[in-house]
Amino acid sequence: MVTYPGADMARTIVITGGTRGIGLALARARLRRGEEVVALARDPGPGRRLVEEGDGRAHFIAADLSTVAGTRAAATELTDRHPVIDALVMGAHGLRPGRHVTAEGLELTFSLYYLSRHVLLHALAGPLTRAERAVTINLSGAGMKAGRIHWDDPQLTAGYSATKANLQAGRANDLLGVAFAERYPGIRTIAYNPGFVDTRPYTGMAQPWRALAEAAAAVVAARPETAAAALSSLVDEPPAEAFSARARRGTTNRPIDTTGPTYDPATARRLDAMTRDLLAGLDAVTR
Repeated sequence: MVTYPGADMARTIVITGGTRGIGLALARARLRRGEEVVALARDPGPGRRLVEEGDGRAHFIAADLSTVAGTRAAATELTDRHPVIDALVMGAHGLRPGRHVTAEGLELTFSLYYLSRHVLLHALAGPLTRAERAVTINLSGAGMKAGRIHWDDPQLTAGYSATKANLQAGRANDLLGVAFAERYPGIRTIAYNPGFVDTRPYTGMAQPWRALAEAAAAVVAARPETAAAALSSLVDEPPAEAFSARARRGTTNRPIDTTGPTYDPATARRLDAMTRDLLAGLDAVTR
């Protein structure tokens, strides 16, 4: 059994999107190591199957991470059950054609792909700081130069495209890591690009793009188990820096330069402030 150095309990690994694709492969790999794994996802069916194969060490929380309320509810359940969390791996994402708005009035990609990760990271900072060597890993397009934050219209009410929405959320996740590490330097924070991974079926994509993506995945994409092996190595041995970025290359990882504008600390603080204002506005409406 893998334990904390100097402690007598198994490590606890939380994985959003932990019932399919890379998340599921990582969950199974960590369970084989004797660790406690908590998977967060919307569909309880795959969650129950993971619990059944986990020999008492796999746990599942049904969570709607597309909303702030759903993310906060999952975070509360996590902190109640697990006072110490050693690793938080955030991979929940989904693709849907067209612009969709959540029950809270937010553009879906922004809310699920970025905002839920901001909320979850900060909500779980307490359990993470209690760990001997905590690490958070944010799966996104780390290291990509395309896309930007649309400061005047982050919900993309004008000129929406799925590509624009995904690129904006990816850039936001890069900046999220910078701001979080600045606030919590004792938690190792990693922006991670897993590359092209075969997570078929791509049910959220419209045709003909779905057929093209699935054909490409069959030929050139990495298997989830291959990507999970590279990801798992960062759970075991995170970089020494408070914030770092990595991209998968086979079953290993290469460093990404974090000195450029993609990871600018001032821009990260600006996004953090904008996000907190947005959350405060949502809270005011629901009081």
